[in-house]
Amino acid sequence: MSAPDIETPISALARIDHVEAMDLTIVEHDRFHAQLDALEPDDWHRATDCAGWDVRAVAVHVLGSARAQASPQEMLRQVRAGRQSGAKRWRDRANAAQLAEGAALTPAELPDAWATESYRALHARQRIPGLVLRLPLLPLGELGWKPVGYLYGIGFTRSVWMHRIDIARAVEQEPHLSPEHDGRIVADLVAEWATTHSEPFTLVLTGPAGGKFTRDDGPVLEIDAVEFVRTLSGRADGDGLLRHRLPLA
Repeated sequence: MSAPDIETPISALARIDHVEAMDLTIVEHDRFHAQLDALEPDDWHRATDCAGWDVRAVAVHVLGSARAQASPQEMLRQVRAGRQSGAKRWRDRANAAQLAEGAALTPAELPDAWATESYRALHARQRIPGLVLRLPLLPLGELGWKPVGYLYGIGFTRSVWMHRIDIARAVEQEPHLSPEHDGRIVADLVAEWATTHSEPFTLVLTGPAGGKFTRDDGPVLEIDAVEFVRTLSGRADGDGLLRHRLPLA
């Protein structure tokens, strides 16, 4: 697809607030459900970009994450239950518990389970008071301590989006992408990525989720929008400007 024509300075790129994040979450949850519902029996066992995880494991993880989002008690329980995995980071412990506890779920059960748990997660996230969202309670490694709203706003939605891409690649299908939804998520990632370094750039992201973003008229980097995000996440190798990473599940 051709490069976008409209150029957006990073300084003019509005970040996604909590209200917009919830609107994007509704769409993303629906798209993830449609993706799971359309999988063929053989698809569930295909390997993904997530090391050691097949499609079924990715779906189980996303489902377990939704359950944790719906209840702080469940989040803490998962982290504690995952200690036996030996993982040091709280996120990895929760992931381990999600996979272990979801081992009995069949592929046929996962789409309906996602429909139920994703609704509960969205409802809980919509009701979090603004004061709680601003509390700096989340240790996120290289990003330091972040407010609760970092994850309970657009953060968890980014994770579902990234895993939807993982599954699409695994089953060799084009993901459902649109400028209004996916392009907005990618643009917000670009804005955050730009805070991880001070280098000038002209970033040309192609494809339905693409856009053109600049800072100080720097050198041009052109790449597919999805590949850009995959590189930021560590799913693809990157150097130069692409050596700057973001923690994406």
